[in-house]
Amino acid sequence: MKPLLRAARAEDAPRVADILIATRSQFMPYAPSAHTEAEVRAWVASRLVPTGGVVVAEADGQVLGAMATGIEDGTSWITQMAVDPGKVGTGLGSVLLAHAMKTLPLPIRLYTFQQNTGARRFYERHGFKVVRLSDGQDNEERCPDVLYELRQRAEA
Repeated sequence: MKPLLRAARAEDAPRVADILIATRSQFMPYAPSAHTEAEVRAWVASRLVPTGGVVVAEADGQVLGAMATGIEDGTSWITQMAVDPGKVGTGLGSVLLAHAMKTLPLPIRLYTFQQNTGARRFYERHGFKVVRLSDGQDNEERCPDVLYELRQRAEA
């Protein structure tokens, strides 16, 4: 499946929210959301998608993954990345991440939870290195997290 990557549009917000909610529920039961589903949906529609920097992966006319990026103080960030739980392992995450690695200036940073071993293996396989482990007191979930960084692009 070769997905089409495109900028998220306002009408994608409900599907992007569905994916974020489903991904957390399926893969991160140890870190329940600090927000209700309604709050997540409102945030995606009113803040995340409209601010730009959100790319969706679409196949057969359906949004199957989403990634939000931004740049702050000279550092690129992947702030959200999720693939429909039924499509995890099909390469969609790698396509989204490759897009970020090709288009964002280095360094690129992201957070994930320490217990999210699947995500950790995924990012490490793509060259991200651990910068810092924390006890989670600085995130909304109060769940231990890990800061990753990509400082150089892989050799082609």
